Amino acid sequence: MSTSETSAPAATEAAPSVVLPRFAEALQALGLGEVTARVRKFPEATRTAEEAAAAVGCELNAIVKSLIFAAHGMPGTEGPVPVLVLLDGASRADLDQVRDALGATKVTRAKADLVRETTGYAIGGVPPFGHRTRTPVLADRRLLAHAEVWAAAGTPHTVFPMAPADLVRHAGATLVDVRESSE
Repeated sequence: MSTSETSAPAATEAAPSVVLPRFAEALQALGLGEVTARVRKFPEATRTAEEAAAAVGCELNAIVKSLIFAAHGMPGTEGPVPVLVLLDGASRADLDQVRDALGATKVTRAKADLVRETTGYAIGGVPPFGHRTRTPVLADRRLLAHAEVWAAAGTPHTVFPMAPADLVRHAGATLVDVRESSE
């Protein structure tokens, strides 16, 4: 057997082993099975945008943060509603803009148990789609400034690349301006 014949099966078998099964299933359901082969696992954590950018070797703003907030007082809802906000790694969410985009009366950061309950993933590994519960999704327009962005792939050690317009579309996100302005 040639070297290429022996290494091909190993590469095929290696890709799924770095992908959390729940996330692999979500990718398949979205018709994104090919993304599984692009997921990269790092020995060091990629839990924060800074850690992910250092591991990947990209600019901080090419990292996608998947942040869960609790929106209170949204029209037609009772109690707090979990909301996913996608924005670049160099930015912070402006909670007033998030509130206004949702028509809510108040928006707060979600606690770790709500994040896990809503998404099925721990903070630091929340991907932009494939969550346990369907939630409203907002994506900051600044994400579209990149040819490629990197997002969490379900664990604090895995990330994957994708064109931002595709990521926004597959996340079912509404494009808005929700990042804090640097005055």
